[in-house]
Amino acid sequence: MLDDLDRRLLRQLQADPSLTAAELGARAGVPPLKASRRLGRLQELGILQGQHAVIDWRALGYAVAVSLRVTLDKAEPRAFDTFLAAARKLTHVTEIQTFLGRVDVRLNVIARDMAHYQQIYREEILQLPHMADLEALMTVATLHTDESLPL
Repeated sequence: MLDDLDRRLLRQLQADPSLTAAELGARAGVPPLKASRRLGRLQELGILQGQHAVIDWRALGYAVAVSLRVTLDKAEPRAFDTFLAAARKLTHVTEIQTFLGRVDVRLNVIARDMAHYQQIYREEILQLPHMADLEALMTVATLHTDESLPL
C-alpha cells in the first residue's frame, strides 16, 4: 500500500510536523510538487488525517491525571451509548477508550490538584449513568509516550 517515498515522507512528518511540503520533499529527496501530491494522496486515502497541536496540560496548571476503568451495567440495553454520550460532555475527560472484557470503558481525567479531582469525581464522574464498577488509577509518572509509527 505504501511505497518507499510515502514512508520517507511520513517519517519526516512524524519527526517534525511543522515542516512544509517543500521541506518534507527536500528531506525525502523529491521535488516539492511531488511531495505535495503524495501528501494529498495520503490524505485522500485516510492515512494522513491532518495535524494537531499537542498542548502540555501540566504547563496550564493541571497536576493530576487519573485513569478511570469503568464496568457498565450490561443489563441496560443502551448503557454504552448513554454512558459515552454523557462522558463526552465532561470537560476534564481528555480521552475515552472502549474495551472488550471486564472493563468496558477507560476515561482519562485531568485536574489541577487532588481537591479539584475530588470535586470532578463527586460532581461529574459519579453522576455518569449505568456504572456497575469504577476503579481509579492515578498516574504517578509517564515514562514513555510515542505516537510515531515504525515506517
